[in-house]
Order: sequence, then structure tokens, then C-alpha cells
Amino acid sequence: MDVITHEAAMRSLSFSFHPLLAGFVAVLVGYASSAAIIWQAAAAAGANDVQIAGWMTALGIGMGISTLALTLWYKTPVLTAWSTPGAALLATSLEGVSLNEAVGIFIFANALILLCGLTGLFARLMKIVPPGLAAAMLAGILLRFGLQMFTPLPQNIVLCGSMFLAWCSVRLIAPRYAIIATLVVGLIIVILKGDIVTKNLPIALVMPTFIMPQFTPSALVSIGLPLFLVTMASQNAPGVATMQTAGYPVAVSPLMIFTGGLALLLSPFGVYSICIAAITAAICQSPDAHPDKNKRWLAAAAAGGFYLLAGILGGSITALIAALPTSWVQMLAGLALFNTLSGSLHQALIHERERDAAMLTFLLTASGITLFGVGSAFWGLILGGAYRALTSRLRRAEL
Repeated sequence: MDVITHEAAMRSLSFSFHPLLAGFVAVLVGYASSAAIIWQAAAAAGANDVQIAGWMTALGIGMGISTLALTLWYKTPVLTAWSTPGAALLATSLEGVSLNEAVGIFIFANALILLCGLTGLFARLMKIVPPGLAAAMLAGILLRFGLQMFTPLPQNIVLCGSMFLAWCSVRLIAPRYAIIATLVVGLIIVILKGDIVTKNLPIALVMPTFIMPQFTPSALVSIGLPLFLVTMASQNAPGVATMQTAGYPVAVSPLMIFTGGLALLLSPFGVYSICIAAITAAICQSPDAHPDKNKRWLAAAAAGGFYLLAGILGGSITALIAALPTSWVQMLAGLALFNTLSGSLHQALIHERERDAAMLTFLLTASGITLFGVGSAFWGLILGGAYRALTSRLRRAEL
């Protein structure tokens, strides 16, 4: 009897540990994949280190609250995240935009997401922009990150080469943890080389700073609208699909209302998005998190707690990234977005009839040009959409 009791206790302890580990890994993967990209986006808008730290604090707290609230309410593993593609868009688009204008962009994009939830227009809006063109726009946005990870290689062969080799090696064995291995190897090398002084890294809560929004029509159209589209098409849609595939068919509109509304409320503090997670959510929704499907919500709840902890340590995370070499940030960001870039290109070019329109969208978006004060992502969609409509009409006329 004692042996049976002991085995049952050990099994219960194991089941309790696995959700905790899954929640920790999900948050670690999320931060390792894109914290550096968010830092770049905030810096592009002219934010200083204290303001960036406040953004990270607000984002961590926002994701923690939303993950815990939705998970505990539905007793379902609902994991939220920031939009990594959205951060990439901001990093390439916010140059020359003031912090006040950036906050206005956040409010505009999050208000559109909330509107989608309130009106139930989520699915219909996604049909207005063809998936191939949305993917092409995203690929054009991300191309710079893919190119810039090799730019510092000649001057930083040891650091960049080691990070790249670590990513390649672990990706062959355990793809989910490749970016974590890249981060760890890079940190070890910069510490050994003395490129980072760890004793100057503070462990302190940096309170988010309220920034008065400024609404500039050209910025809302050229950055805010693409941010909304990228977040919905590349983050919320895959996140909902991931939940449904895992067997958790939660109603979509309430999720959009809650995440969009919370993000809108926190926008003046640097929260550019809170959306449904896809890749990291799969960690909490898999059998590895818990063998009982009905108890995997414990993993998402643990992730919510770790999000809150990461928010409290937002100042330390920002200070660490600021203290690291630019080449480390560029290599990590490029490798973290590798899957998203390759997947977007595949989706954009898979249909032969839409390939020309997708390529036009991709190339114009990647060019980074500005016309009439409006950025390239918007014009890429316009050109690709117009060409697609024209070719479709000509094909119908020939039939």
C-alpha cells in the first residue's frame, strides 16, 4: 500500500511539474524570439532605455493578465502574446515617427481589433485581404531582418558564427528550442569576451510611462492599418487555428474583444498589441504539458504567472538587451523570424495564378519607400491587390 501511495504521489508531482515547465518554456521562447525586435521597434520611435523598459513591463503585465483571465475563465489553455510580425513592422516603419504618433498608431490598430470582436467581422475582414497578399506583405516586412543577421558576420565572426551554428545544430534535433540555444550561446560568448558587464544590470521594476497619443492620418494609414492586418492575419488567425486544432474551440469574438480591449487600454503605456499566441501556445496545448487534455490549462496559467514575473523584470530585460552588442540583437532577431519569413514566402507564392501579384506586393513592401507620406507596406498591398483584381477580371473575360 505504501509503495502504491508513493508511486501515486510521484506521478502527481510529475503531472504538476510538467505544466509548470511547459508554461516556463512557452514564455522563454516568446521572449527569446522577439524581445530584441520590440527593443528595436521602440528605439526606432526614439524611446530611451527607461521608456523601453516601461513598454516591456506593460507588455508583460498585459499578457499575464490576459492569459490568466482567459485561461481561468474558460478552463482552457488560452495563451496570449505580443505580435512578433507586428513588432517587425514597427521596427522598420517607425523611423521618423514620434513616440506620441507611435502611441496613436497603437490605439488605432487595437481599436480596429476590438471592433472586429464587437461586430464579429474577424472572419469576413480576413477574406477582404487575400491570404497570399497578406503573406507577401509580411515577407517584405521581414526581409530586412533576414538580411541584417548576416551583415555583421565579417566583423563578428566568432559571435555570429557560433550563434548561427548553435541554431543550425539544435534545429536539427529539437527545433522548438533552437532559438533558446542561440540566445544562450550568444550570451556566453559576449560574457567571455567582456562585451557585456553583468554587474550593471539592475533587477528593478520600471513603471510604464503614460504617453499622450497623437493621431497623424498618414501614419495611421501607412503603419496603423498594416499593423492591424499583420496582427490579425499572422498572429490572431494562426492562434485561433492552433487552439481549434488542439481541440479547444473557444468562441473567437470574445477573445478579440478581451485582448483588443486590454491592448487598447494599455496602448498609451507602449502595448502595441496583445493577441492569441500560436507557436508558444502549442507548447501549453500539447500532451507534453499534461497527459489529460482537460488539465492543460494549468500550463497556460503557469505561463500567465511567468508573464507577470517577466513584466516585473521588464527593466532588467531591457537593460540586458541594451548592454549587448548590436550584432547579437541582429542575429537573434533574424533567426527568430526565419520560420515566419520562410512560411510567409511559401504561402505567398504557392498559388501560381496569384504569384505575380504576391511578388509585386513583396518587392514594393521590401523596398521601404514612402509615397505621399504613406509607407511601403500599404502601397505593396494596394499594388498587389490592384494587379490581382485586374488579372482575375481578364481571365474571366477570356472564358
